[in-house]
Amino acid sequence: MATQKLLIFRWGIISTGAISTAFVKDILLDPKTRGVEDIVHKVTAVGSRSIDSASSFVDKLINADGSVKIYGNYAEVYNDPNVDAVYIGTPHTLHYLNASDAIKSGKHVLVEKPATTNTQEFRSLVTLAKQHGVFLMEAMWTRFQPVARAVKQNIDLGVLGAPVMVHADLSGDFDIENIPLTHRILDPNLGGGAILDLGPYPLVWAIITLYEHPENNRSKPTVSASMVKTPLTGVDRSTCFTLNFSELAAQAQLSCNINIPPCSISATLRFRNGNILIPAPIYCPRWYIVQHFDKPGSGKVQREETIHFEIFGGGWHFQADEVARCVCEGRLESSVWGHEKTLLEMEIFDEVHRQGEYRLPEGVEQVI
Repeated sequence: MATQKLLIFRWGIISTGAISTAFVKDILLDPKTRGVEDIVHKVTAVGSRSIDSASSFVDKLINADGSVKIYGNYAEVYNDPNVDAVYIGTPHTLHYLNASDAIKSGKHVLVEKPATTNTQEFRSLVTLAKQHGVFLMEAMWTRFQPVARAVKQNIDLGVLGAPVMVHADLSGDFDIENIPLTHRILDPNLGGGAILDLGPYPLVWAIITLYEHPENNRSKPTVSASMVKTPLTGVDRSTCFTLNFSELAAQAQLSCNINIPPCSISATLRFRNGNILIPAPIYCPRWYIVQHFDKPGSGKVQREETIHFEIFGGGWHFQADEVARCVCEGRLESSVWGHEKTLLEMEIFDEVHRQGEYRLPEGVEQVI
C-alpha cells in the first residue's frame, strides 16, 4: 500500500501583530489534532518593520533552530527562495501593496480580510496573480472551519427547505471614546470603521446560505445600506446592509458595530422548515443549533439538535491547509473561497460605502 506523501509547506509572514500571531500559533500545531496527515506547515521567514520586532516574534512563537530568516522589511521575505507562500497580516489599507509586491516576486499569497479596500484593487491583484501564475486567496478563515462546512452540508441536504432570511451581526465594544484616534478601528487611513473590519463575518454567512445555494445560480444581490459615523474620526461606527437575492426570493439583514458587544446568537439562518442558529463568536463558532418545525412555516420547534465540534487552536489553520493543497495541486484559486466571492464581497462593501456617503482619505485606495 502506497504511503501518502507529506507536504512541508513553507510560509513567510508579513507583519508581526496580533492577527499574524494567531495565524502562526495555529499553523504550527500538530496537524493530526485536526485530522490532517498530508500537510505540515513551517514558518521559514518573518518580516516586520524592524529586526527587533521580527526577532521577538520568532523567539516568542517559533521553536526555531536558526532556520527561520528574520528580516526588518517585507521585500526580503518576498525574495526568500525558501518561502512557498506569504501570509499578509498588515492593516487593510496596506493589503494591496503588500500582496502585489509578493505576487510580483512569484509568491503565492494568503491576504487577510478584507483582501483590499475596494473592488478595483482586488481585480488588479487577480489579474496580476494570473499573469505570474501564483495562488491568491483572501483569508476568510470562517468559511473553512468545521461549523461552516457542516452548516453548508446541512443546507445542501434541503431538509429545512429553501432559505428565506439570514440575520447576522458582528459587533464589538472597542471603547472608542478612550482609545487613540490612531487605533486601527478608528483611523480612516488604516481602513478603520465597522464595515471593513467586522463586515466580512456577517456577510460570509449570507454567502454560505444564499449566494452559494444551488438555486441562486450565482446571482448577485442588490444592496441597501445605512451608516452611522463617529464624530471622533468620521469612520462608520454602525452599519446595516440588506441583500436581496431575487433568484431565491430571499434576503439577508446584516450589521456591524464598533461600540456594542456581540449577540450571544450572532447569526440566524431561517428556512421554511426550521432555523440554524450560529453562536458567538460568529467568526469561529464551536457549535451550532438546528431547529426543526413541526410543519413548514409554523414556527413551532418540534425537534432541536445542538452539534458541537472540538477545535484545537484558534481555527486559523484550516485555511492554511486549503492554501497548501491548492498550491500542491497547481490551482490558482480555491474552489471554496475563490476570487469570485471576494470580488462579490468588495462590490457589496463599495456599494455600502457609496450609499453611506463614506470615502476613504485621498491616496489610501491604490486603484480606483
